[in-house]
Amino acid sequence: MNVAVISDIHANLPALATVVEAIDESGVDEIWCLGDAVGYGASPSECLEILTDRCSIFLLGNHDLAALGEIDISTFSPGAARAALWTRENLSEAGFESLRALDGSSARHGEVGLYHASPRDPVWEYVIETDRAEENLDAQSERIAMIGHSHVALYFSREDSGSPTSQALASDGATIPMASGQWLVNPGSVGQPRDGDPRAAWLTFDTETLEATFHRAEYPVDIAANAIRDAGLPLHLADRLFQGH
Repeated sequence: MNVAVISDIHANLPALATVVEAIDESGVDEIWCLGDAVGYGASPSECLEILTDRCSIFLLGNHDLAALGEIDISTFSPGAARAALWTRENLSEAGFESLRALDGSSARHGEVGLYHASPRDPVWEYVIETDRAEENLDAQSERIAMIGHSHVALYFSREDSGSPTSQALASDGATIPMASGQWLVNPGSVGQPRDGDPRAAWLTFDTETLEATFHRAEYPVDIAANAIRDAGLPLHLADRLFQGH
């Protein structure tokens, strides 16, 4: 089976629409979403409608939980906290129902673990450094784990528990074979990349060959940015979309 793995849409409708169109053209069988459908962006209801309809696996991220009022946002940055409160006030009832229907921040498909943030902390932990990745490789029960949350397209791997862990940023078109060894793989962010590339990010994954390919797509950033400005959300949330950080 071929699947598309997406994460961190953050209510960016133009980015999501572009990625879903590319996914449909690639002919995948399912879409798996690692969470953070909402937060930061100005189209939470529209994005949730698409994701609820299209995703066979759909995890809750920390911003989704914030929209539901299920986590404390006092540790959020000021901009993230304002966006969370705006989302609570502007999300449709159907959107709230979609979020309430989700099971949690982790799932499993065969030998692949799926986590919004990390295997040992599915809601909060950022995995962008080798030491932290190594600790999660030790902790995870699955040989392969897909993670989101950091908004950076990258992967960590090691041959076995006694070998050193390697790290690599993933460029557009990069393919990684995962038939052996241990892996932590982040598809990057659809709606708010933070790896210096403003294009929307996702990956495709063959569950039989265990091969993943990273993808990027240009989308109309100005439309997403203007929607943020028009909604009265913090201006830097719009500006950062053009920069990819």
